[in-house]
Amino acid sequence: MKVTYRNKEWELPGGMTVRDVIRKVGLQPELVLAVRQGQLLTEDVIVQEDDHIKLVAVISGGLV
Repeated sequence: MKVTYRNKEWELPGGMTVRDVIRKVGLQPELVLAVRQGQLLTEDVIVQEDDHIKLVAVISGGLV
């Protein structure tokens, strides 16, 4: 599968969970969201060999 985050790209085998993919590329699962074809994925989804997963940084904020 192809995984992208900002200007980085990785090729990984399918058959692992989204959480495992995020860890495999060296990111923390709590800090990114995974998107496939415009759909948000939960961490327990198994990704396939032909998937293209885009990782997006979580941005939080609020009133102070």
